[in-house]
Order: sequence, then C-alpha cells, then structure tokens
Amino acid sequence: MRTTTMDKEIDTFLRKLSIGAIAIASLTLTILFLQTPDTCVPPEAPSKPHLRFPKSSCDFTSTRPHLPSDKKNNRLWSSRDWNTKLHSFSLIFLPIRDLGLLHNNSKILCLSAGAGHEVAALQRLGVEDVTGVELFDSPPLVSRADPHNLPFFDDAFDFAFTARFDEALFPARFAAEMERVVRAGGVCFVLVGECGAYEVREIVRLFRNSRFVSSSNVNLIGIRMTSILMRTTKSSS
Repeated sequence: MRTTTMDKEIDTFLRKLSIGAIAIASLTLTILFLQTPDTCVPPEAPSKPHLRFPKSSCDFTSTRPHLPSDKKNNRLWSSRDWNTKLHSFSLIFLPIRDLGLLHNNSKILCLSAGAGHEVAALQRLGVEDVTGVELFDSPPLVSRADPHNLPFFDDAFDFAFTARFDEALFPARFAAEMERVVRAGGVCFVLVGECGAYEVREIVRLFRNSRFVSSSNVNLIGIRMTSILMRTTKSSS
C-alpha cells in the first residue's frame, strides 16, 4: 500500500516537472524568435563613415550602396582598357570605310558582340544605326539574341560583322544567318584567328551566297587575326 502511494506521488511530481520544463523551453524559444540579431540592426551613422568597416554580411549589405547600371557603364566606358579596345576595333573598320563599303548611314549588325566594343567603335566613327547581339545582353550596346537564329527580317542590314566567327558552335548556320539578314550587295565581314589562304577559302565556302573580296592579317587588341571581307550575291527580293 505504501509502495503504491509513493509511486503515485513520484509520478505526479515527474508530470509537474515535465510541464514546467516545457513551459520554460517554450518561453525561451519565443524570446529568441522575437529578438532581432544585433548584426542585422542598421548601425547608427558613424561620425567618420570612411573609417567604418563592416563587421558582418548584414552590416556589409546595409552600408554598400547599389550602383545604377548607367554609373557602372560610365565607369567602364571611361577606363583605359575599354578605350584601348575601341581604338583597336576602329583601326579594323577604317580600311572598310575607305573602300566605300561602310557609311555613316549604314545599318550594321554586330554578332557575338560581347560587351559591345565593336558597337561603340562604330558609333564613335559616326555610324548611327548599329545593333549588337550576344547570347547574354549587355545594355545598352548589346541585346540578347542567338547568332544562329537571329530575330531579324531578311535583308534588314547593310553590313554584318563578327570578331568571333571561329568560336561559333555551328559555323555554317552562323554564316547562313549573317547572309540572310544582309541585303543583296551588302557586306559580311568576319575576323578569325590568324590563318593562311587555304583556311580562308574554307571559311568563304561557308558563305554560300557571298563572294570573296579580300583578306588580310590584322592585329586586334594585341591578338593576331585574319580579316575576311565578302559581299552578298543573293538575288534581291
């Protein structure tokens, strides 16, 4: 009888102890949940902001200003590297203009234009209508489009250029799209890694609706390359 009574008292004590522990744990979790971490509380403006360094990732993101795209572009376009590349591209286009195949009113398409150096170089030379396309856009100079499947009508341009023809996944398709969007009598102008006469002929063969005009070895941003100039011969519609 004594054992049974003692067992009941112990069981009652344990139940009360469990209820108390649960209540304390719940209260603790509630306090932790409602409390904002100190590292994510916006710090007060320091008296010398140029001497204040972030102490955590939250602190860093709250103090680092967002730089608008136009300011990023202005910073990029004013750099020495950018202007060196523009000058190099300009030297590539000047002989084509001297031949009378590139005019300020020409409609030009630059394929696989990267960050848009060639687009900016043509604009600097005075060409008003220049479109740049690449798999990844780089506004405002380059829009997103697949050079193997261009979103333009037939004969939409006077002149098509690429400095990355030998990087194309499907060169024949790339060449066909260049020719398709260039009007009859227009220009297809490509740069490839430096090569000889045999390789030039093989590349020209991919442009089934163009005739070879000339090729020359050129230097683009310190890289030795070969330029190939062609004019489209397809019948005008």
